[in-house]
Amino acid sequence: MSMPMQHRHYKYADYSKWAEGERVELIDGHVYAMTPAPSRIHQEILGNLYNEFANYLRGKRCRPYIAPFDVRLPKGNELDEEIDTVVQPDLSIVCDPEKLDDKGCKGAPDLIAEIISPSSLKLDTTAKKALYERVGVKQYWIVYPHEKIVMVYTLKEERRYDDGEAFSQGDLIPVIVLENMTVSLERVFS
Repeated sequence: MSMPMQHRHYKYADYSKWAEGERVELIDGHVYAMTPAPSRIHQEILGNLYNEFANYLRGKRCRPYIAPFDVRLPKGNELDEEIDTVVQPDLSIVCDPEKLDDKGCKGAPDLIAEIISPSSLKLDTTAKKALYERVGVKQYWIVYPHEKIVMVYTLKEERRYDDGEAFSQGDLIPVIVLENMTVSLERVFS
């Protein structure tokens, strides 16, 4: 199937039929095209970040996943085919094995990290941030690769993100969803 038209309301049933290689995400039924391939720096940082989590989580219940990995975000109890929000975060940490299936994750991961590129800046800092807050992602990290900064947003009891905290290259980020874990930005940005 060719790239979908933008004016229609799409669902997972449509998304699952599109040709492999057409990298898109659905947010509330709207299609967002993704860049064909991330930059080398993006991939290096993502690999380093993944390694931090994978090493810590070895033998534990929570699991790290990197894109492409479908995260289906239902609004209620709708069937997969009816879900109109499917994203592929750069990094997802999922601690509830009941959310995992062969298609990816159904429901909010505990932590999501997105690495900013010029083409994703607005989407990652506005639409996705609002989406992740709405669905209950406990911690959302926005990684600025060239500035070597990570903004960390933590979900509060009233299901709203705090104002965010900035961390830079020499800092350790406390991971609130994982007991006693910190992430070294020295290693992530090396």
